[in-house]
Amino acid sequence: MWANESVFYQIYPLGFCGAPFENDGVLTNRIAKVIEWIPHLKKLGVNAIYFSPIFESDTHGYNTRDYTKIDTRLGTNADFKAVCDALHAAGIRVVLDGVFNHVGRGFFAFEDVRQNRENSKYLGWFHRIDFGGNTEYNDGFWYEGWEGYNNMVKLNLQNEEVVSYLLSAVQGWIEEFDIDGLRLDVAYSLNHDFIRRLRSHCDGLKDDFFLVGEMLHGDYNQLTGEGMLHSVTNYECYKGLYSSFNSMNMFEINHSLLRQFGPEQWTLYKGKHLLCFADNHDVERVASILNNEHHLKPLYTILFGMPGIPCIYYGSEWGIKGQKGNDDKDIRPCLNAPEWNDLTDHIAKLASVKRKSKALNYGDFHSIVLTNGACVFLRRFEDECVYVCVNATDQSFWAGLDAGCGALTNLLTNEEITWAGGFEMEPYGCYVLSNIRGKDRGCE
Repeated sequence: MWANESVFYQIYPLGFCGAPFENDGVLTNRIAKVIEWIPHLKKLGVNAIYFSPIFESDTHGYNTRDYTKIDTRLGTNADFKAVCDALHAAGIRVVLDGVFNHVGRGFFAFEDVRQNRENSKYLGWFHRIDFGGNTEYNDGFWYEGWEGYNNMVKLNLQNEEVVSYLLSAVQGWIEEFDIDGLRLDVAYSLNHDFIRRLRSHCDGLKDDFFLVGEMLHGDYNQLTGEGMLHSVTNYECYKGLYSSFNSMNMFEINHSLLRQFGPEQWTLYKGKHLLCFADNHDVERVASILNNEHHLKPLYTILFGMPGIPCIYYGSEWGIKGQKGNDDKDIRPCLNAPEWNDLTDHIAKLASVKRKSKALNYGDFHSIVLTNGACVFLRRFEDECVYVCVNATDQSFWAGLDAGCGALTNLLTNEEITWAGGFEMEPYGCYVLSNIRGKDRGCE
């Protein structure tokens, strides 16, 4: 699967393009802005892009009005086709947000229910409707919204007409835009039979079509595997990353990684490729969460070094800040042009190393050195060994270990590190060390 060797980049289009929050109905080709960012994405080392909702919606994209039409605030279907063609020409795959659990109040079938009430032929399209109740919209009936948000009306995914409608929409996206995958919104809420139908449907439409689901908690095995999703979001390690640095407790992220991918047979997700991230459109920017800005580079070093598929949220590659609230506008901003600084350069190097390394893409996980402020872990695949080394402290740290060889290459700098029972890491140091140049030496 191509995704296993990819570096993802997430864009929230409505915010990124500066579209108004409310759908004003004014057709504006804002989405072409993405094409201007392709040189930046290539320089960064990105080879897959995940777009948050892009179809016509009432406001923020997750309350869909029309699954067949690009949001008027972003442009036309032809405008987005041009974006997809340009991305594909640059070697960048395209993954769209599939919002299938719920729709907006402006969705045609729900508008029919509001107009025709008990006589609507679309009553069965929605999870629960009670004409003896009401909501804050005073429609004269109650319905189930997603987690109590009544601007997102929950669909009935056990209704064959609904399932057929959604699968037809996905087929249209593949045929019209040649997309390469879907990220399923609130996948943890989706009917499992629907997920199986979607997987089978997509497998029949395009080879290596990638399905990743939003999973906040619980057992990721419930949604991944044969006939289900290829991947889910790794929220456990998202939390473990920033928390480990803020509490100066590398044991936390190390515990999660051992629990998920460690050498023991009982580990939970061995062989799976979860989507990993430092932040996204639903959480505060990692630069706003971290107590120490010097921890950004070490955090991203762990993100790219640990098992999984790394995903960068637009703007975070140069460390922009943003906090929750205010309709999430602060974490979904309009950015006029990409920037480049030391952090961006570091992430670009990590992306290059990640994409070229079989050990980082497929290797097993072993904890080698662990203290409150430093960690070294080993990724190993066949004859390639990669040591990911991070010092989160403001003091030098001696990483005492026997790598079984006299020297390793730091893939981030192309410099050789000489081993004498270990090596000294500089304050806030980040190292990705490999035997790739000297496989004859061997590494234990």
